[in-house]
Amino acid sequence: MPASSALLADLSRAIPPARLLTSPEDLIVHGYDGTWLERTPDLVVAVADADEIAAVLCVAARHHVPVVPRGGGSGLAGGSVAFRGGIVLSTTLMGKIVEIDREALIAVVQPGVVNAALQAAVERVGLFYPPDPASLNQATIGGNVATSASGPRCLKYGGTKDYVVGLQVVLASGEVQRLGGRSHQPGPDHNLLQTFIGSEGTLGVISEVTVRLLPRPASRGTVMTTFDRLEEAGHAVGRILGAGVVPLALEMMDRTTLRCVEDYLHSGLPVDCEAMLLIDVDGDADSVAEQVAIVARACRDAGASTVRPAESPADAAQLWRARRSTSSSFGRIRPNKLGEDVSVPRSRIPAMVRAVQEIAARYDLLIPLFGHIGDGNLHPNILCDLRDRPEMVRVREAARAIFAAAIANEGAISGEHGIGVLKREFLPDSLDPNAMGLMRRIKRALDPEGILNPGKVLI
Repeated sequence: MPASSALLADLSRAIPPARLLTSPEDLIVHGYDGTWLERTPDLVVAVADADEIAAVLCVAARHHVPVVPRGGGSGLAGGSVAFRGGIVLSTTLMGKIVEIDREALIAVVQPGVVNAALQAAVERVGLFYPPDPASLNQATIGGNVATSASGPRCLKYGGTKDYVVGLQVVLASGEVQRLGGRSHQPGPDHNLLQTFIGSEGTLGVISEVTVRLLPRPASRGTVMTTFDRLEEAGHAVGRILGAGVVPLALEMMDRTTLRCVEDYLHSGLPVDCEAMLLIDVDGDADSVAEQVAIVARACRDAGASTVRPAESPADAAQLWRARRSTSSSFGRIRPNKLGEDVSVPRSRIPAMVRAVQEIAARYDLLIPLFGHIGDGNLHPNILCDLRDRPEMVRVREAARAIFAAAIANEGAISGEHGIGVLKREFLPDSLDPNAMGLMRRIKRALDPEGILNPGKVLI
């Protein structure tokens, strides 16, 4: 429903009226994310700083109106969709890199800074920000923090949660709170900032982020390898790590994914193997050459049918283009997809992949699977057509079966996409009941009126 005149009047006293967006076009483009979920908000407010966020939250509390924080809108769990109406709080105007401190190895950024822009900025001064979600060219740092995103480089370097050292957040009360600081070590505040990382805007609105940086590695090498059996690919991971090499990235694409990507790119990818691994290593030039040789040998010893070190940076970029093109290739086959995200122990990866294959056959669906095999984070993508109602019933049942299989394999229902609305009903099955109770108490303490992103994460 349209925002009330009283709400608009109160907001216009705190925010320039030009940034109170009410046109159908503005509401529609802020009504969806990277999933197929859609719900038009009542109002969009584009904020420029923490004070404006605080003012919006105070007005929303007085009017009992929900507030849904939103960055680039690339999320994959419905976390930024306003299912209960209210205000979508857009942080895209807050796109400033406040500081890059080369000596302290930190960067201070506003939440609307796009991940790829931060990476490029720090690399220009010889530094490195490792977290690299697949949506790095669209996803904002604020959204990465809100969902605790990671990416292919997480095996060696970790994800977003491992790099945030300081936060400025605005609480539901309008209080602006700083947590952490500029040190690379946790402060004496019981590391409270970790409470907000992955909270998906349900506990507070992120208004500034301080991240630690690393020196940029001098060199990088890539190995592509294929296996006729999934189990051999799993053994290769163990052999690589056992040989003392921790890859920068260790990605897997299954046969279905490879065939989708090859039909799209026509780049000569192997399509008859059960799994392809794409392995990156980094360091100085000499150590990279040694790591590439160790990785190649470990893969051969594990039974690889093909082992191909990249001959040049351009060759490596072409291999990585295949990995980055998965979603585009799926869109040529079916108009929609449900991009799921589960995590299991490395030793359970073959069993989890087999389970997904069985689920695809059981429900007569195409489910390509790829992911960060090094840390057990897998992405089954259920290809579908939203217009086909019987098929969508099967899609929902298949998703339930995938979550059940992840839990049965001692895993988690989300590795990096968050819970949002798509997975919230499955959360109780994957957590201790006492943990669920504690999460609800924290939510009530920080947001007693329940205005911050209601209906997300917790039922």
